[in-house]
Amino acid sequence: MMDETLPTNIEKKESKLAKIGQFREIGLLVFIVILVIAVQLRNSSFLTLENISDMATNTAILSILAVGMMLVLVTRGIDLSIGATLALSGMIVAQFVSNHPGTSPVIAILMGIGIGIVCGLVIGGLVSYLGVLPIIATLAMMNIFRGLTYMVSDGKWISSYQMSESFVGIATSKLLGVNTLIIIALIVYAFAIYFIGHTRTGRQIYAVGSNPESAKVTGISEKKVFIIVYTLMGGLSGLSGVLWVSKFASAQGDTATGYELSVIAACILGGVSIAGGAGKLSGVILGAFLIGILNNALPLLNVSPFWQKGIEGSIILAAVLLNVMVKRGVERNNLLKRRV
Repeated sequence: MMDETLPTNIEKKESKLAKIGQFREIGLLVFIVILVIAVQLRNSSFLTLENISDMATNTAILSILAVGMMLVLVTRGIDLSIGATLALSGMIVAQFVSNHPGTSPVIAILMGIGIGIVCGLVIGGLVSYLGVLPIIATLAMMNIFRGLTYMVSDGKWISSYQMSESFVGIATSKLLGVNTLIIIALIVYAFAIYFIGHTRTGRQIYAVGSNPESAKVTGISEKKVFIIVYTLMGGLSGLSGVLWVSKFASAQGDTATGYELSVIAACILGGVSIAGGAGKLSGVILGAFLIGILNNALPLLNVSPFWQKGIEGSIILAAVLLNVMVKRGVERNNLLKRRV
């Protein structure tokens, strides 16, 4: 009798938080919808076509970087250098374009991606072959890349009048009525969906993050995975550098300082586990859009700049606490089921 009733008792004890984890993206989407409605009721200009377009373009770069950061976090790593990589890439490409006005936008984009890939390879090598902790390696390289940006620029800015119209048009032009920055972001999403869901390497990234020891037993090269994720993160940072400079028509030494924290926040809000092994692209994109909405809505609501970061931080903290509780609920359920 006890054997028959035990499973039923376990099912009753199943944590509701674990069930929440299965529908996290839906919950985040519902929260975003509620937030949008609340802001619209306070300010009718929020859902205008112009403002929605601004939010989408402003969030595009953040979401592109969040895709790469998700892969890094899934492997139990972190990359604090992406803002500096973005700045270095943007500065070098902006200088090249200012000296060669006829440069094709495609060449400029490829240059930026190439610079980012080199930066990512350096970090990947430090983490995988020298065994440097990701937070230490990326913190050190963040300062090195930022210093290189100031050295390359000699502390000077590159402004819009030094850039060609075709270069500025990378992030400001439209194709079929859609801003090219949004189109580039959609291409990145499509690549990420295919890479994560339909390639062996994509599955290996999650395997390494979920259980490194088991991954080694099955023959997965942890070093190879680290090189790949940091190289991809670098490439996306380099791409974002070109898009950033094109969008704001300005390249500066302090470009995107601290931006890596917003990217990490988008991932955490989207349900990516900082303990590795868990994270969905849909959640990350929603997390990026939530931050984009907050950045746009709080000024419209006349919230003091001193409170804006505090509000964002509170929401992020709530998301982290929810992640912790969901993880504990899942682990408790798994433990109970193994006892059956």
